[in-house]
Amino acid sequence: MKSGLIGSAVLSAVLSAILIATPATRAHADAGDALVGGIIGGIVGGAIVNENNKKRTVRKVYRAPVYSPERAQNREVQTSLNYFGFPAGTPDGVLGGRSRAAISQYQAHLGYPPTGYLSEYEKSFLLSSYQRAMAGGAMTHQQIASNPMGSRGLLTIYRDEAAGVPPQTGGTMAFAAPAPAPIPAPEAPVVEAAVESAPPSAPTLPSFLGATGSRSLASHCNTVSLLTNTNGGFTTIQAMSDPNAVLNEQFCLARTYAIATGEDLAAGVQGVGVAEIEAQCDSFGPVMKDHVAALSLKSRDAVLQDVSGFVLSTGMAPQQLAATSKICLSVGYRTDDMDVSVGSALILAALGERAYGELMGHHLSQGFGATARADLARDWYDMAVTALEAGQPAVFAPGQPERIALIRAAALGQTGQAGTMTAPVQPASALPSFTVTK
Repeated sequence: MKSGLIGSAVLSAVLSAILIATPATRAHADAGDALVGGIIGGIVGGAIVNENNKKRTVRKVYRAPVYSPERAQNREVQTSLNYFGFPAGTPDGVLGGRSRAAISQYQAHLGYPPTGYLSEYEKSFLLSSYQRAMAGGAMTHQQIASNPMGSRGLLTIYRDEAAGVPPQTGGTMAFAAPAPAPIPAPEAPVVEAAVESAPPSAPTLPSFLGATGSRSLASHCNTVSLLTNTNGGFTTIQAMSDPNAVLNEQFCLARTYAIATGEDLAAGVQGVGVAEIEAQCDSFGPVMKDHVAALSLKSRDAVLQDVSGFVLSTGMAPQQLAATSKICLSVGYRTDDMDVSVGSALILAALGERAYGELMGHHLSQGFGATARADLARDWYDMAVTALEAGQPAVFAPGQPERIALIRAAALGQTGQAGTMTAPVQPASALPSFTVTK
């Protein structure tokens, strides 16, 4: 009632002022009437609008956010990290600084390199462990309650079960005594056997051993990670007693960084999905197969010369070929395709990124994707370490400058003569090409 009186008083005052100021002529009176009508209409219209606004009921409609498949999986990662005691914050599907820190804690807990970026194996183990814990019901709660590490202890239990380590009584787990790091298998002894002569028209070579499957680097690195965690972390140069074990640790560390670097670059490729990138990177295998095979037979300089000739024959810009090779190096390691990974690393080394020579040293040293040749491995290690000591940026574990001296010390025990075979430069073939935009 009071607001109505105030409104009437204001309206009367305005009208009075207008009538006093308006001359008594007909023409101006008409104009005054129009003006008064406009002002009255405006005031009344405003009052009606204000009154309607008071009576209007505002309805808020909640719509659930729409997540892409990748973001939905990131939410699962964050939820899993939170469950196991690695605080990733609100599961919003965005892996920011807090989530990266939680991932690093998770990796360090299990003995993986704390990069903040999950490999496919690490992600798969994290998500499957969370699902297993959720399905465990009362048993899961009992395991958490009896384990001094709480929910984090579940990851240790699941990991040890997968590795075949028996549990101790009292709810805690114990590691088996660390086994020595894998060493290249010795060459098979010459077996004497009677071989029937083949017909002259179809000459054949004798074969005494059946075909063997290629070794899995991913599986090897999982084992190395378990041993590293058992030993309390990566071996330092002061504590080094087994150079081969050190090289295994650094090999798997470099592999992890290579996967993370390639995944970051792949995220900047517009209009191409992960499956398409993997399919295109498969072409590195057949194209680089001969060069990868030559790695076990020829000297470092001879291999680089041949690969450099191949690079020139592709006609691709060096920057684009380097980015593509880093993406395919990641794919090769993630899919356990040694031809793709070693071939990509060879191209990067031939393009002048000598730090990638470390990878060829590891492959030759440990016999993955190449014949175990410690003599040839030493030259590749030396190329990489020399480049790093000369100031070339580190591509693996850049925050650990002591790695350079560690690899040099571990590789010094490997000796041998380089091979001298030669092979023609391979013709250019269709390589994938990714344009990375950031």
